[in-house]
Amino acid sequence: MRKTSMERLFPIYVKLGGRRVLVVGAGAVAEEKILGLVDTGATIKVVALAASQRVQEWAAAGLVALEVRAFETRDLDGVFLAVVATRSEPVGKRVFQEAQARGVLINVVDVPEQCDFFYPAVVRRGDLQIAVSTAGQSPSLAQRLRQQLERQFGEGYAAWVAELGDTRRRVLGSNLPPEQKRFLLHSLASREAFEAMGSTEGSEQ
Repeated sequence: MRKTSMERLFPIYVKLGGRRVLVVGAGAVAEEKILGLVDTGATIKVVALAASQRVQEWAAAGLVALEVRAFETRDLDGVFLAVVATRSEPVGKRVFQEAQARGVLINVVDVPEQCDFFYPAVVRRGDLQIAVSTAGQSPSLAQRLRQQLERQFGEGYAAWVAELGDTRRRVLGSNLPPEQKRFLLHSLASREAFEAMGSTEGSEQ
């Protein structure tokens, strides 16, 4: 079922560990998409008529399985998610149709109507991820907003989020009343708490 003008995207973060992912294409655009997948634990297969030096290096390092040839229908066997990053419209359309028939989630780069999902612009600060999407309408706007968020959420958030995770586990495992646990966790996640942490670190230098 295709997305209509009345539908809205459902924002989720998906665990790809152990799942099979297919990337069709191995040029500059595909490099960016593959790079976003290599740390997810997914089993990544790349099929392309030619591969960039970088993709070849990833294959040699065992990060992806590269097959230099044309796409075949069997490439979608057992695949959970597929990305088409090639300038060939016929190839993109064919992979899209085959993926739809098999219930495989697919993204055909720069063709919004042939996408089940979109790559957001992402700010990463350790376990903190802030994703911005325009549903493929304006990637440039998404990138500009990402840059603004990168300035707003500095590198210090990575350590803070890790500390919050440790503290949350201790609080939830304590004997405090539920109401007090919620109040404490909300207080620790406040901007004031983050700024206080920064002030403390600065005074120790």
